[in-house]
Amino acid sequence: MRNPALSQHFLKSPHLALILIGHSNLKKRDTVIEIGAGSGVITSALSYRVKEVIAIEPDHSTAQKLKENLIKRKIKNVHVVEQDFLDYKLPDTPYKVFSNPPFHISSQIIHKLIESKNPPEAFYLILQKQFALKLLNTDRHYTSQLGLQLIQKYQTRIRLPLKPTDFTPPPAVPTVFFEAKKI
Repeated sequence: MRNPALSQHFLKSPHLALILIGHSNLKKRDTVIEIGAGSGVITSALSYRVKEVIAIEPDHSTAQKLKENLIKRKIKNVHVVEQDFLDYKLPDTPYKVFSNPPFHISSQIIHKLIESKNPPEAFYLILQKQFALKLLNTDRHYTSQLGLQLIQKYQTRIRLPLKPTDFTPPPAVPTVFFEAKKI
């Protein structure tokens, strides 16, 4: 069940999740953090492609649904953390991030990732297009202060545009699949 207070827009298609993962540099040996895992569409797809998934979901009922779905599918390499990501202690070991996070905290999430003691090797986020454009190093668009900070350590780009019909409920703003890889 969607919680409107958490600005959730769940990816509908496991097939699309696999396509997006195919546009990343995730490897079988990787530990991947998923922020706002929802009921597990992306989580399940990640579990087949990487060594370990840390699925962070702050909403209790959604986290319970995620756990039930993982048990039904006999997925054992996912660790569900029922916590707000902004309060979560990031690992000391190498990791990557792949997520469809709540839009209203996208900036806070990126700040946390790049300012941490151990930033991720790469991160892949579904973001509002207007916000993502401000994170790119380009003359075509305004680069925000966060974008300037980000491009000091990461190569950034928009990998793919997404359609409103890819989500439930459909977001009211254009969305994209964004990539940031350590330089």
